[in-house]
Amino acid sequence: MRHGKKVNHLSRKKGHRRSLLSNMACSLIEHKSINTTIAKAKALRVYVEPLLTKSKTDSTHSRRTVFSYLQDKEIVTELFRDVAPKIATRNGGYTRIIRTGYRLGDNAEMCMIELVDFNEVYTKEADTKTTRRSRRGGKKGTTASENVEETKSETTASTEETVVEDVVEETASDASNEEASPTEEDSSEEKKKED
Repeated sequence: MRHGKKVNHLSRKKGHRRSLLSNMACSLIEHKSINTTIAKAKALRVYVEPLLTKSKTDSTHSRRTVFSYLQDKEIVTELFRDVAPKIATRNGGYTRIIRTGYRLGDNAEMCMIELVDFNEVYTKEADTKTTRRSRRGGKKGTTASENVEETKSETTASTEETVVEDVVEETASDASNEEASPTEEDSSEEKKKED
């Protein structure tokens, strides 16, 4: 019986399990999300979240502590440089596990584990919800779509005015050209006078 045993050994001995979790933590920090089984993801969450908390304080001691778990200088640098500033305001819960179904080969339950602050789908929605208010005192009682329609009608009206002005200028220039050029009758009269 496994009453009260809180550590999932993942069918591995201690050294193998430590290496597995270390490598998965490095991959999670590097790629911001990885696909794995539910059991490994839950074990990884317990392993990596204290390291993310430790990375909030950028000191030599915390860097050495995190390096003793991860064993990769580039990943430790990326953790303290890129990840830590984004999670600085969060008080825990840095990772999210999303179930993705079952694996075809052995029917193991699969999931995606990701860093919460690096999911672009959720952060883009939060950015688009902000509304801007103009302090210039536009028309009251009009919505944004009505304002867009009014600006469209103003631009079309201004383009129509320029087209009408161009047509008027062309007809005026044609009329002045006709007055300046001699007609056929005038040229025939001039020939008679010469004879």
